[in-house]
Amino acid sequence: MPYRHTVGPRTHVFADLATLMAKATPIRSGDCLAGIAAESAEENMAARWCLAEVPLKDILARPLIGYEDDDVTRLILDDHDEAAFSEITSLTVGDFREFLLTASSETLARIAPGVTPEIAAAVSKIMRNQDLILVARKCRVVTKFRNTIGLPGTLAVRLQPNHPTDDLAGVTASILDGLSYGCGDAVIGINPVSDSIQTMAGLLRLFDGIIARLEIPTQACVLTHVTTTLDAMNRGLPVDLVFQSIAGTQRANASFGVTLPILQEAHEAALALKRGTLGDNVMYFETGQGSALSADAHHGIDQQTLEARAYAVARRYRPLLVNTVVGFIGPEYLYNGKEIIRAGLEDHFCGKLMGVPLGVDVCYTNHAEADQDDMDTLLTLLGAAGCTYVMGIPGADDVMLNYQSTSFHDQLYIREVLGLKRAPEFEEWLARIGLTDSAGTLLPGGAAARLLTAAPDLAA
Repeated sequence: MPYRHTVGPRTHVFADLATLMAKATPIRSGDCLAGIAAESAEENMAARWCLAEVPLKDILARPLIGYEDDDVTRLILDDHDEAAFSEITSLTVGDFREFLLTASSETLARIAPGVTPEIAAAVSKIMRNQDLILVARKCRVVTKFRNTIGLPGTLAVRLQPNHPTDDLAGVTASILDGLSYGCGDAVIGINPVSDSIQTMAGLLRLFDGIIARLEIPTQACVLTHVTTTLDAMNRGLPVDLVFQSIAGTQRANASFGVTLPILQEAHEAALALKRGTLGDNVMYFETGQGSALSADAHHGIDQQTLEARAYAVARRYRPLLVNTVVGFIGPEYLYNGKEIIRAGLEDHFCGKLMGVPLGVDVCYTNHAEADQDDMDTLLTLLGAAGCTYVMGIPGADDVMLNYQSTSFHDQLYIREVLGLKRAPEFEEWLARIGLTDSAGTLLPGGAAARLLTAAPDLAA
């Protein structure tokens, strides 16, 4: 069914819902590359006005990818909570925006299981940045493993000790450096160079030993393919969290070498280990706008809507952490700082609205039209929006993946400016070992120096 909207003497016609949503999306290079973006600012605004008039129940009734053709579509529709949706079923997309701006945190939590990714994406397209921040800030998504993540007024940090050769001494030095700045409550998580089980075994044992010896209330993860992690669990290695990159279509997930049954198997295997002390959220997922397009698996759908569909996959497995690596794929998909900032706010909003513990890797590649000032802006906006967690990387420069992110120092900035705390159990540990005062402020010398000098012993 075509959609129409008249602007002055001209009537804009949009062939179907997928076309309408693509044309209504704020401009970004990936949709231009795919040939589905609005051809003018006028067409973009006409599409937004038209999308605002679409009933939410029509979006639910018209899957963008057929039920028989895609297992992510089947997951979205089979998991849909009709009772939660009943509270908003009579609304249009425009009405839903007004509803969200005035809704309480309790209301947003109640409707979350009824919000499909397409509904979340649709409403985000007609919202200003301040709308995305305001609503996301009210969304509460709390998860637990060895600490509590997502409480109001907190911001966690993934300590990312990547190393170009997976050298255990180098990795250990980065971990202790990050801990000395109060990072690591989200996870100590490394992207290994090698996907071999031998490399993974060494890293898992190292992380497990550091956490146990220093009695850190946190969790570790080696971000390797889910099948390698399954192998590690079968060998009795100390796996805390299971990681996998995921996308919003069956074909895109296939390009990652993953299926929904494999994710289910890994989820059940990790639950059976019972390594969490406070909770059983055992999965860690990463996503990013443009992944389906880069795999030629986008079905003509805009990249932001497909990103939201990835959050439906994540939601099924009750993850501890999910993050969009927002600027990592490159300028072919998000060209400059403005596009990266908008995408980061969209992704965070959609994930939190759907009840997913969304963090953001505030990042860019060196060939993008962006710089660290853009990242400062996005980090500040996300801090105001109640972002679940961000990355902590030595010097903000990942020497293995070759991209720019946020540093150990950056999280200190946003904590001071916005008064954000760490996960409470982690905050208590930092104070107990003398690294921070009771307010969470880093103390000079002492504990930090002892952590750093422990590196050779811990890596031995």
